[in-house]
Amino acid sequence: MIGETAAAAAAAEAAETEAGKGIATQQQQQQQQRQQQQQQQRQQQQQQQQQQQQQQQQQQQQQQQQQQQQQHLQHPSLSPLLPNNSQQQQQQQQHQQHQQHQQHQQHQQQQQHQQHQQHQHQQQQQQQQHEQHQQHQQQQQQQQHQQYMCMYVLFRCEHLS
Repeated sequence: MIGETAAAAAAAEAAETEAGKGIATQQQQQQQQRQQQQQQQRQQQQQQQQQQQQQQQQQQQQQQQQQQQQQHLQHPSLSPLLPNNSQQQQQQQQHQQHQQHQQHQQHQQQQQHQQHQQHQHQQQQQQQQHEQHQQHQQQQQQQQHQQYMCMYVLFRCEHLS
């Protein structure tokens, strides 16, 4: 009788330790997933910053082109006749407007690209939430199963004694 109760108690302790180990490993998995989420967020932020820097560089290049064109206009030796000078001004102004239009299109494309990345990030978060939800259900089922085992072992001990 004493041997059976000791064995039952040992079985109950083993079940409890296994329950503790299961919960600990699941908590570690959740922490790893959270760390991965944070890393993905950081990577996306860095990508967006790089895109913004590229936009700024493109704008600077276009500004330099505009400045060079204006200097070319102001230079007297290149345009000795006033009518020709005025025609050149009109053509170059149209060219500048065309550049600004291209710059605006590039800016829109990059914004769409950023929104696409953010949308992917939201999908990743939803998947991870779905995984955490499944793990939470598994934890509850395991804990209930272990509680029934412990109650059954205690019932057997009381019944035998």
